[in-house]
Amino acid sequence: MSIFQKMAAHDHEEIVFCNDASSGLKAIIAIHNTTLGPALGGSRMWPYETAEEALEDVLRLSRGMTYKAAVAGLDLGGGKTVIIGDQKKDKSEALFRALGRFIEGLNGRYITAEDVGTSTGDMADIARETNHVRGCSQGAGGSGDPSPVTAFGALRGLQAAVKWTLDKDDLEGLTVAIQGAGQVGYYLAKQLAAKGCKLVVADIDDRRTARVKEECGARVVGTEAIFDEPCDVFSPCALGAILNSETIPRLKCKIVAGAANNQIAREEDGDAMVKRGILYAPDYIVNAGGLISVWHEGPNYNRDMVMDQVDKLYDTTLKVFELAENYDLKPEDAAQRLAEQRIAQVGKLRRIHRS
Repeated sequence: MSIFQKMAAHDHEEIVFCNDASSGLKAIIAIHNTTLGPALGGSRMWPYETAEEALEDVLRLSRGMTYKAAVAGLDLGGGKTVIIGDQKKDKSEALFRALGRFIEGLNGRYITAEDVGTSTGDMADIARETNHVRGCSQGAGGSGDPSPVTAFGALRGLQAAVKWTLDKDDLEGLTVAIQGAGQVGYYLAKQLAAKGCKLVVADIDDRRTARVKEECGARVVGTEAIFDEPCDVFSPCALGAILNSETIPRLKCKIVAGAANNQIAREEDGDAMVKRGILYAPDYIVNAGGLISVWHEGPNYNRDMVMDQVDKLYDTTLKVFELAENYDLKPEDAAQRLAEQRIAQVGKLRRIHRS
């Protein structure tokens, strides 16, 4: 399949391939849809084995950002950047400033932010070349690390799934298996522990799991064993495509609700979860908190207002479950329907304005 065929498959608007020999930057920026506003999505740094693998990831991620912004009620489109490289060895000021220059060349059609493998410090380097960046440190005029806000949204989505499936208003005594103990997974674990949950955690980095074990009383298991753990909720908080034909048959849970992007590998994998009676809380609703936070960033940033909006993800998640039940849809299809309806409605308004 050609690049244009891949773009046409999900109506992507633009792909930019970024190469800067002096800094070593190799990156891809994908803009999926700008009907609601400029595309916003983080810059992810990952050691992709091939450029084709990086392209597939950025196309999936940018599309998810469109739906995330639409369902969250934001005037934003969806975009994403993937940087091909090892975050532990390949980062430099020059690399991120080079990326900033490419982003500046898009004239505001795309705004970036922190993502897997990047930090608020990296965003500050990008900001030296462009104003089209969010998620810088508070000292640099930003809102700081969005991970705690993302984790709060994931908590509210998880609570909605528990209410819908188990008819429980509290999480006391429930077992949650968290796959991924990075920043978002860590903050989610702390919030779940405070709610009285029993935690099981896995991560490729032993230092991360040790922190969650020490601070939250979590039991640590291997990265493969986490899929076999009996639990009430399985919470993916690492990379995407982990719900697939190999892992779904192993799950021993009633609910999947976590903060990772693009958790379902293929459409048929969503069908498999329905057949198994596992409720899936769509990832781009559950993890929308960070996007909400960085969008409101600015001189008048109000953390309380942001948290109030993120809190409403509970109601949005329940609305998706209700829509899915009423129309015999999978939750992810119901969420997509909500997103596409809003994009279409606002698109009509903009055509009226232009006419």
